[in-house]
Amino acid sequence: MAVSQRSTVSINVVATLLLIGLINLSVTVCRRHVSYESGITYSAINCRKHTAFLTDFGGKGDGVTSNTAAFRAAVHSLSQFANDGGAQLVVPPGKWLTGSFNLTSHFTLYIQSGAVILASQDESDYPLVDSLPSYGRGRDGPGGRFSSLIGGCYLTDVVITGGNGTIDGQGSVWWKKFHSKKLKNTRPYLIELMYSTQIQISNLTLIDSPSWFVHPVYSSDIILQDLTIRAPVDSPNTDGIDPDSCKNVKIQDVFIVSGDDCVAVKSGWDEYGIKFGMPSEQMIIRRLTCISPDSAVIALGSEMSGGIKNIRAEDIRAINSESGIRIKTAPGRGAYVTDIFVDGMNLHTMKYVFWTTGSYGQHPDPGYDPKALPQVDRINYRNVVADNVTMAGNMGGIEEDPFKGFCISNVTIGLSQNPKKLQWNCTDISGVASNVTPEPCHLLTDEGLTNCEYPSDPVPTDKVWLKTCFLSSTTQIL
Repeated sequence: MAVSQRSTVSINVVATLLLIGLINLSVTVCRRHVSYESGITYSAINCRKHTAFLTDFGGKGDGVTSNTAAFRAAVHSLSQFANDGGAQLVVPPGKWLTGSFNLTSHFTLYIQSGAVILASQDESDYPLVDSLPSYGRGRDGPGGRFSSLIGGCYLTDVVITGGNGTIDGQGSVWWKKFHSKKLKNTRPYLIELMYSTQIQISNLTLIDSPSWFVHPVYSSDIILQDLTIRAPVDSPNTDGIDPDSCKNVKIQDVFIVSGDDCVAVKSGWDEYGIKFGMPSEQMIIRRLTCISPDSAVIALGSEMSGGIKNIRAEDIRAINSESGIRIKTAPGRGAYVTDIFVDGMNLHTMKYVFWTTGSYGQHPDPGYDPKALPQVDRINYRNVVADNVTMAGNMGGIEEDPFKGFCISNVTIGLSQNPKKLQWNCTDISGVASNVTPEPCHLLTDEGLTNCEYPSDPVPTDKVWLKTCFLSSTTQIL
């Protein structure tokens, strides 16, 4: 990682800072800003020794002036402190228009209350990047991808947080281009961190992403919590959180309104994902609330060709959504979806509670192998209450590759005024069920079990204790 040369700091100013007890602020250029009455504390995987404000790099929060250069200069300048306690960049109240910019290691982007990072709607502000190697092409078209609004590669210890500040993707322009088929390249994601570890994204409001909102990919040790994510329910592909070929992920206390899946666990697409071979594993999704009338609360796939395993979900709530947990796969995907554990779903106004699809036929190109069949096994659902439901279960596997090992227990489903006559449609699956209303299909046999399995041991991310960090607002200094 390139590190810029640190500017000379006035000895007298440093001495003054020491005297007034502000040694937590380290400076490159001396400039005094507005004073506030008290400091701010926040929780993070790591605290930072050095602090700077976007205004110190020429940023203007008027909602009109481009701050792309200011963000890039700030991150570049603060990267020199990676081995000296790290640095935090504070975005103060205002509307900060910007194009794409990348973060650095041992770094915190702190978005204050009243601050809005406003995504540019100009395509030229998003440099094109290569397709993901596990996908082989972009999701919107065969070309490359527009870089995400906030990104980074090969990073360690990155925090994006704030006092419920906002990142606004201004996605409506991109949605119109997508619908009119004017895009040759894939739309930007709001946040995408690649090949990185020790990531935290928390205490923010994210709105109107051009496409997926939060996309960690080829990364590990990730905490995503206390987030509000909102997009119109008819906006295209605005998935809330898509952990993709990632390990050790916690998604917790998140509220999502989406035009697509609220959470989608992925791991690559057909032959490209099979070749790349990086699974998504060891995840917990806890206290998620979802509204998505046309998509899933939690989707596993459809791009799952590196494999998905050891996924837990607990205390899941949904209102007016298409399905609870949906497994999406097809011939050509290969790999597996296994060791899935769900405990506690409270669902209101749903098309389906359980939905499994073995014929999700989107492929990157004709080069996929139709004989690469996915293995679906050991899928556990328990303690589910739902009302105003059109259909309890629509569960299909693959004829030459039945999905097995389903376990469903302690489920009560209340039906809508106009429910499907057939409440369970089951083909090419097998498993067990107990204490399920309405009575499940005959392929889910009642073996008198008390409850399906749910692991009791803590997940790795639950062992991570966040630290209490301090952001002085008595004096703002760069």
